[in-house]
Amino acid sequence: MTAPLLNVRGVETYYGNIRALNGVDVEVHRGEIVSLIGANGAGKSTLMMTIFGKPQARTGSIFFEGKDITRLPTHEIARLRIAQSPEGRRIFPRMTVLENLQMGASLDDLKHFKEDVEKVFTLFPRLKERQAQRGGTLSGGEQQMLSIGRALMARPKLLLLDEPSLGLAPLIIKGIFEAIKKLNKQEGLTVFLVEQNAFGALKLSDRAYVLVNGRVTMSGSGKDLLANPEVRAAYLEGGRH
Repeated sequence: MTAPLLNVRGVETYYGNIRALNGVDVEVHRGEIVSLIGANGAGKSTLMMTIFGKPQARTGSIFFEGKDITRLPTHEIARLRIAQSPEGRRIFPRMTVLENLQMGASLDDLKHFKEDVEKVFTLFPRLKERQAQRGGTLSGGEQQMLSIGRALMARPKLLLLDEPSLGLAPLIIKGIFEAIKKLNKQEGLTVFLVEQNAFGALKLSDRAYVLVNGRVTMSGSGKDLLANPEVRAAYLEGGRH
């Protein structure tokens, strides 16, 4: 098997004296959708932020395309074409939809800007209708679409998605997950997804990891984990979306 696109090895991350990640190992291969599931507070978002360099891992290493990025600052990691749609969306509320997308575009390569905007609008037609509207006036679902769209403007090789379904209605969640699947299948985009909606995430994913109190306790194909009795009892009972 070829070397992973993203390789996280023995990573420990701390907030002060509190250890949030405890020897985490995760691999994401090119063209995969890989999800990380776990309860609230398990350390899922911390892993996402650690990959992006803020906070940095205290021990362990993170490789992207074979390059050690463990100690790189966030802006240099972004330049390697890793893009993130963070938890809580964090769009620019006073900027229009189009201005938000401009903020996500790669400054090194603006010649593709129009083409990339059209791709985002094809994926999320709602954003095209609202392109002149301020981000802060959009619905939660539209803001999530904008957050993903802004990340796509950087033409990423790896897209990090942190809780894209959080706080959204089931129908909107279905649309967001369908868009992720489409990006993966049609564009070949590699996706690393952090989700509390375990059923939706596992159904979508090639492979997945379960994180409990900062440790990976289980991994396997999305299909296998969906069928696993422990996973079903902890994350799936009554949790189908």
